[in-house]
Amino acid sequence: MNIDELKNTWNEDITEETPEISIEQRNKINLPLERIRKNMRTEFWWVIGIFIFSFMVCSVCKPFKLQLYITVLVASMLIVTVFFYYKFFRLYNEISNPVFNTYDSLKDLVMQLNLNKQYYLSYYISFAPFIVCEILIVLEFIPWPEPFSEIKIAAILIGSLIGGLFILFLSGKYWFHRYYGRYIQRIEGLLEELKK
Repeated sequence: MNIDELKNTWNEDITEETPEISIEQRNKINLPLERIRKNMRTEFWWVIGIFIFSFMVCSVCKPFKLQLYITVLVASMLIVTVFFYYKFFRLYNEISNPVFNTYDSLKDLVMQLNLNKQYYLSYYISFAPFIVCEILIVLEFIPWPEPFSEIKIAAILIGSLIGGLFILFLSGKYWFHRYYGRYIQRIEGLLEELKK
């Protein structure tokens, strides 16, 4: 093949252009995105308030050993929360200045939103070990009428871990769907419209 034949083959092989998103469709995208941003801000401020309250409770706990354990536990939870909220904050920044001109950019947005759904569920599930630590602290510091046997302690810890994972997973799914999922579904519906 010579150069002219390659050029002709190249020109004939041009694929379809990516569909453009109209102004009306962009407006349909902006409403769910604004709701997602608003819910992210609200949730962020609630988490800040919860941690401030938790550290205040830690400061009044007695004896010192209990105060130390609870403070370390809450600080560890804060570290996990900061990690996940960094990921959420990156998504928040990306959807704060949306530039969705093409089908591919909208498809990319939906992929990022679904990826953050996985982060969100991981965030909730990551608190399962903290539940076990809280149970250990409760077993250690609350005076019981008679001490627990080792088997009973093991059963309580394993039960709290399994029950905690189940409850955290279900509450994470419910919370995500209620505050983010239904808006993501609207954006996915628009993506399906553009595909046709």
